[in-house]
Amino acid sequence: MRDPNKQTIFSGVQPSGHLTLGNYLGAIKHFGTLQDEYNCIYCVVDMHAITIRQDPAGLRRQTLELLAQYIACGIDPKKSILFVQSHVPAHAQLAWVLNCYTMFGEMSRMTQFKDKSSKHADNINVGLFDYPVLMAADILLYQAHKVPVGIDQQQHIEITRDIAQRFNGIYSDTFVIPEGFYPKVGAKINSLSEPSKKMSKSDENPNGYILLLDKPEDIMRKFKRAVTDSDNRIIRAEGKDGITNLITIYAAATGKSPEEVEAEFAGKGYGAFKPAVGEAVVELLRPVRETTEDLLKNKDYLEQIYQEGAEQANAIARRTLDKVYRKIGFVKR
Repeated sequence: MRDPNKQTIFSGVQPSGHLTLGNYLGAIKHFGTLQDEYNCIYCVVDMHAITIRQDPAGLRRQTLELLAQYIACGIDPKKSILFVQSHVPAHAQLAWVLNCYTMFGEMSRMTQFKDKSSKHADNINVGLFDYPVLMAADILLYQAHKVPVGIDQQQHIEITRDIAQRFNGIYSDTFVIPEGFYPKVGAKINSLSEPSKKMSKSDENPNGYILLLDKPEDIMRKFKRAVTDSDNRIIRAEGKDGITNLITIYAAATGKSPEEVEAEFAGKGYGAFKPAVGEAVVELLRPVRETTEDLLKNKDYLEQIYQEGAEQANAIARRTLDKVYRKIGFVKR
């Protein structure tokens, strides 16, 4: 499966809830299109999910659901490695080593830790503070050249690069230095109810986000209620966060540029634009929802996929971990 002449792409998504339109447009939509050009490795990062308390049965269900959505979004298990993070022990093993090459001050500056701490003040655990190092281990284990992520993850890519460069500087070249891979349109999708904030499944207002498995009527209702302004012009401009966000969504859903969207709706008001955005998203997500529902009826197939993926991922990860252990001086088992 792996072509030594191709670069490697790695990405992982938490099974901590249903995927949003932001997750899809920012990263997952592009996963399938990369499979012919790169060696692709995609992971359900269940270990990251437990920094927030999870219902065990719910976590298991969401892990399979995310696996099904990966495939429904275009990932071909015959072309890509698709697995569950906790099935590859090297993720946790490398994370501990990298902890010892990561400075406390670096971690203290991570903005997502501050954000999540404020939302989960009753559970500010060490894992929540330390998870960027686990993310670095996820990426570096597979010698990934590129990591498809949304703009909000840029800081995590930067600290991964810093850790890898520090380790390479001490022990000679060990890790590939990864780069973030950001889509040209849709890299950041904001909330429909608070357009100055990122779209998130943890939003207390369900009208703020679109889920990949939302029914068409729910998608249309949410877009019709989307917060805009009183100007009624379909243009991107300062102070028009809501309409700018909708233009970005429509452009990403239809493959048009933001400039083409503005031209298409010139002279038309929000009453015409909002339903158009909703309809474009409904059609974009329809095959994803229908295919996911079909896959979840075949649990044996999904189990086969994640077992085979874990075997392949373990073989790659183990080679990197063995190299790291040898360089830092651990006695070979």
